[in-house]
Amino acid sequence: MQTSDARPSGRTSWKRLALVMVPTLATAGALVATMASGALATSFGVSANSFPVAGESFQIAATRLEGDGFVQFGVVDRGRDGLYPEALSGIRSATLHHLCQSVVQNVPLLGAVTLRLTSTPAHADRLIADAHDLRGDAVFQNINIGQDAGTVRGVPGVQGTPGTFAEQASTVVINNLRQTTRSVSAATFRLPDLHLTVRRGDHSCF
Repeated sequence: MQTSDARPSGRTSWKRLALVMVPTLATAGALVATMASGALATSFGVSANSFPVAGESFQIAATRLEGDGFVQFGVVDRGRDGLYPEALSGIRSATLHHLCQSVVQNVPLLGAVTLRLTSTPAHADRLIADAHDLRGDAVFQNINIGQDAGTVRGVPGVQGTPGTFAEQASTVVINNLRQTTRSVSAATFRLPDLHLTVRRGDHSCF
């Protein structure tokens, strides 16, 4: 669902975090090289999103995200066709204004088909998103950058591999959130004024 946050069963639907996650994201080329040797899973750890991913990217957008309890660290999503390095963002309690989620798939004989969901204000508890692109205008409060991923406590039960890079903040606010991800989960996800559409063509959130 690319800041001032046991694994849930839900599967629904996340700053310009380039500011903060550059030390992690800048190593993407090296991470791809380490996948073949199996070192990636050791250094990044398996995602807290325990379900296997389809591997397809989808979009999440919101005019504003407000969160209490924030953590972020590198993980690996596992799918049938391979491994996907991602940046896990966990928020203990999150509100998303004007939420939009979309995925575009190519369907034989039909071409591009978009499944798009909107809701406002959406609220999620124990929201976990594994993203490979995250943008927006972000404000964090009480942030620690470079904390050991095994010691973060912003989201109960969500820690990374000990000795690896992470960050933690007491609150996060992201305006104009634009996130591309492969997996999202939440303990609960409330979607007022839910509207789901399936349309031919590309009608992505952004």
